[in-house]
This record gives sequence, structure tokens and C-alpha cells, in this order.
Amino acid sequence: MRRLFPVTDQTSAAGSDREWSFDELAEAYAYPVLDADAHWLRANMVSTLDGAAQHDGRSQPISGETDMRIFGTLRALADVVVVGAETVRQEGYRPARAREAFAARRSAAGQGPAAAIAVITASMDLDFSLPLFTSPLLPTLVLTGAGAPAERVAAAVEAGAEVVVAGDGSAVDPARAVRELAARGLRRQLTEGGPRLLGQFVAADVLDELCLTISPTMTAGGAQRISGGPSVTVPHRLAPACVLEEAGFLFTSYRRI
Repeated sequence: MRRLFPVTDQTSAAGSDREWSFDELAEAYAYPVLDADAHWLRANMVSTLDGAAQHDGRSQPISGETDMRIFGTLRALADVVVVGAETVRQEGYRPARAREAFAARRSAAGQGPAAAIAVITASMDLDFSLPLFTSPLLPTLVLTGAGAPAERVAAAVEAGAEVVVAGDGSAVDPARAVRELAARGLRRQLTEGGPRLLGQFVAADVLDELCLTISPTMTAGGAQRISGGPSVTVPHRLAPACVLEEAGFLFTSYRRI
């Protein structure tokens, strides 16, 4: 792997055949230092060259080995992973696991052994018998609206999940969801989509950073973009923070200006 931006001693092509350690990846993707009352929401997504976020409904076919190492690194740096219910259903989400390679770093940052998972859902249409709800290291949070079906809320609680009301109606308010998580000490936030959830965060102007893997593949077809849903009046401008390259994949990070 080599760093293309910003230019450092890791930019040289001579180092491009070396696999970066988890420590090097963690430094490249470190969260900014946050004030006591601040939080930071970053997204991690992958896209083909022709803009597809999935192939056959899943992101794995357009990913790669290094992309999955970065995926694991981003999870290991976060306090909470925020995901939409449809992605939970399609990708077969499981609890985040503790990883020895990041144990010391998480301990020094005052974090638990692994990130919590927070699922955003209006309908509460989730299978609460899955390990994501029954056997996580930390209780899975389910963020929903005040109008969520009472019987589904009860089922979530019975399974061991923590239900968080983050909307006055049936839907979740993205900005309120971010605040509710931060109020629980989950200030380093990571969302892995899907596209509809990311689009909601973008429209609500609460996304601080996008970590986007550009896969050297093309799929055609009608796959979703990485972000969908409501549009914004004026496109949000982000600034490049880091660009890495390996085996034709570009691993980029953009932060709000």
C-alpha cells in the first residue's frame, strides 16, 4: 500500500508492495481530537468506478482484502457502528468483535473491547433472535421513533437490546439519533449505510467524514449509489484528508470543511 495524499515518506512507490500494519492503518484513519461535548460521524462505503454501491444487493462482491482490513480498522476505532435495518437484513450483520490488535489502543482511549452496534429502524421489522441482539459484547441499540409498534419494541427489549427513541413520529430523526448516541458516550460514530441511511445523514447535514473505497470494477445494471433519498439544496463540499492505493483500489477520506 502507498499513500498518495497527503504526500509523506509513505507516498513513494517503493513501499507499494508492503502490507500496512493495523497500527499504521489506525494512525491514517484516527478520529480527530474531540472537545468534551463534541461527536464525529464518519461513513464507510465502497463504490465501483461506475457508481454502484452493491452487486446483487451486497457490497462484498465489489470489495477486496485490503478494503476489509480497513473496514475492520474503522470499526475498531469507533465507539458505535450505526446501520440501517435493511442493511442488517441483507448483509447478515453480527456483533462487533474484540480484536487483540486494537485492544491497547481502545483501552488507552477509554473505550470498551468493541464498538456497539446501533440499528436505525422505523418499522422495527428485525429478527431479534439473531446473535446481533442475543449475544453482543455490548447491548445492541435500536433507534426508532416514538410511534414504533409497541409489540416490536417489547420484543427488542426482551431480546436484550436497548431501545432508543430518536424521533417524534414513526421515523427516526438523523440529527437526533446522532445526539442520542453521543449522550450515551458514543461520540466516535461510524455508519456503514446502507445508501438510504447515508442519504438521510447527508440531507440532515450531520455527516462529518466519508471514507470511500473506489473499487477498480464496473458492474452496469441498476445498483444503488452509496447515498440515496432526499436531495440537498446546495451540494455539500468536503475536503480530501487522505488517499491510499493498493492493487488498483483507492481508499479515500474526505472531511467536512
